[in-house]
Amino acid sequence: MTEPVEEAVGVVRNLRKLKSISRTGQSDVVLEFAWGTNMDQASLEVRDKMEALSLPLETKPPVLLRFNPSTEPIMRLALSPKQAPASDNDAIRQLTGLRRYADEDLKKKLEPVAGVAAVKVGGGLEDEIQVDIDQQKLAQLNLPIDNVITRLKEENVNISGGRLEEGSQRYLVRTVNQFADLDEIRNMLVTTQSSSGSAAEAAMQQMYAIAASTGSQAALAAAAEVQSTSSASSSSIAGGMPVRLKDVAEVRQGYKEREAIIRLGGKEAVELAIYKEGDANTVSTAAALRKRLEQLKATVPGDVEITTIEDQSHFIEHAISDVKKDAVIGGVLAILIIFLFLRDGWSTFVISLSLPVSIITTFFFMGQLGLSLNVMSLGGLALATGLVVDDSIVVLESIAKARERGLSVLDAAIAGTREVSMAVMASTLTTIAVFLPLVFVEGIAGQLFRDQALTVAIAIAISLVVSMTLIPMLSSLKGAPPMAFPDEPSHPQWQPQQRWLKPVAAGRRGAGASVRYAFFAVAWAVVKLWRGIARVVSPVMRKASDLAMAPYGRAERGYLAMLPAALRRPGLVLGLAAAAFIGTVLLVPMLGADLIPQLAQDRFEMTVKLPSGTPLAQTDALVRELQLAHDKDPGIASLYGVSGSGTRLDANPTESGENIGKLTVVMAGGGSRKWKRRPPGGCAAAWSGIRARRWILRARHCSVSPRRWKWSCAGRTWASWNVPGRSWRRCCGPMATTPTSSRRWKRASRKSRSVSIRNAPLRWG
Repeated sequence: MTEPVEEAVGVVRNLRKLKSISRTGQSDVVLEFAWGTNMDQASLEVRDKMEALSLPLETKPPVLLRFNPSTEPIMRLALSPKQAPASDNDAIRQLTGLRRYADEDLKKKLEPVAGVAAVKVGGGLEDEIQVDIDQQKLAQLNLPIDNVITRLKEENVNISGGRLEEGSQRYLVRTVNQFADLDEIRNMLVTTQSSSGSAAEAAMQQMYAIAASTGSQAALAAAAEVQSTSSASSSSIAGGMPVRLKDVAEVRQGYKEREAIIRLGGKEAVELAIYKEGDANTVSTAAALRKRLEQLKATVPGDVEITTIEDQSHFIEHAISDVKKDAVIGGVLAILIIFLFLRDGWSTFVISLSLPVSIITTFFFMGQLGLSLNVMSLGGLALATGLVVDDSIVVLESIAKARERGLSVLDAAIAGTREVSMAVMASTLTTIAVFLPLVFVEGIAGQLFRDQALTVAIAIAISLVVSMTLIPMLSSLKGAPPMAFPDEPSHPQWQPQQRWLKPVAAGRRGAGASVRYAFFAVAWAVVKLWRGIARVVSPVMRKASDLAMAPYGRAERGYLAMLPAALRRPGLVLGLAAAAFIGTVLLVPMLGADLIPQLAQDRFEMTVKLPSGTPLAQTDALVRELQLAHDKDPGIASLYGVSGSGTRLDANPTESGENIGKLTVVMAGGGSRKWKRRPPGGCAAAWSGIRARRWILRARHCSVSPRRWKWSCAGRTWASWNVPGRSWRRCCGPMATTPTSSRRWKRASRKSRSVSIRNAPLRWG
């Protein structure tokens, strides 16, 4: 069935890549489109192609799913019993109760939270009414099994029946006929058997045979009753014998076949995967969920424990907090360096004001453009911290030069700003021209750097305006402005008219004077405080400035000494520059390429892929063994295992099935721990991954020699796990010559980046 589907959808426009996975009873076809494709239009085209496709009658209608980043749950909760089960029946009761509480209670209370799109429940034992039909009894009654299935569907309905209008009122009608309990299902009438002539005798014989085989007194009584009434010409059921479901089937309470087994710390649990809406904010949605869970604590049963396994908002909040802290530190260091070079408190204060003014104004334009405070936008602000003060430094330096030429404060502010205005504007526009094109880049790179590029461009553009307006105004406040007025009025003809306006002007001056005096008093206090701090700190900062400037002085003297020699040998200088350029170009291929750098988090995930066809119980046994082996490790906060794929929205078709097991390891203390014997680089997660590797090999019957590796595996098994910055993959398979193969490993030095663990080294990268 996969081939006709591929042929049908392979002609859709902008299709870039097509991949299919075929397995028993299911075919998954993955379509990848070119970047910038209208996915709504592409979905309609694919749907039209699938509707025109002729598939076998027994095939279910195809399901079209669009990939969305919101298919990754923002929060995962685990429901686990506080007490370990005493027996198998107790374990079944606990898992059934947990699943029922998650489906019927907790899920319905979490879905109305703002921003939540869906809550998927996995693990545990899901309730199911099982009807085991006896084929032999159906054959005795000459009753097809389809009739039983049809009767079950007809008797268990809840559908709309339309509308009724009576006057001005309109009523909605529903047909509700659902089963209430097991007895109602057992007593459901399947059919009636004729009781006339030979058919009645055959029916009586069948009824007695069924009653004798089951030993049911009720069936014997029913057969006797039918026999006593069969001679009459009329009966309550028109001469027919009722056949109920309990006569041909066994109805019992059970649970569905398990698709996934969830374990937390070695104990089975029930998972609630919470998905957000496409346009919802992850941090605000997670905060609302945490608040709702706090409110539900009082209603949680006493024997149930709710544990938050994963919360994406924590990583986002920590990342944003780190970027904010780095931006503040960068701003403080920028101000400190400015003071070291300028050695003037007022000039440093003026330039420092341009930093918060530019950043705060940038927030306004970010809101107008729909940008959020994320890691990339905050990274752009941190990057712009050093750039926004450049224009202010140039303008203030030009004003200072104008003052040195003997101009007044106001004239120096105007002349100094005018002299460098074009140069500052050209420099700012050049920097903006570097970042702004990133906004129009297509693909994943454009999505990653759009917020950062816009933030930097906006901040730099605002810094240009600040340097041309705010900096000259503040620089003019340092000296006393000319406040003297001429003795004679400029316009004596207006004196008579001004006399009667003086009382009105005096009232207005009195009302505004208090506001002006208060403002200038606060400004005067701030300036005096800043100057007082500068007087105290200046001696220390001057010493630090002298020490910091000493290398620059030596570099300046060396440069002046070398410059004449370089000018006399231009060929040598150009040759060295060309050699440096060629060497740099040759080093570029050695740098490597990656989309984003590895992120060091407090957790890592191990994935175990067993041979295809491995039952779910065997996969769960391996995951459970790994959890129990490391459950008491002081460096591990929690272990969360998933065997199988279940019904999660983020299940990958290429990595799903009963033979897939995943184990999430959450490190204690944020993943930092001082190990007695740790790998080079000090990665505690790497050490745990190495230990887990040994347990996987042992669990798959792979023996490990103290001095060498010895693998003896019955089937091909891949074990891989991903650690931030580290990765291992090992394959144990059947050996070609001998059932046991060995390879001697030599202890290597630290320089070769290998680590020896219990005399069995493992090379890592």
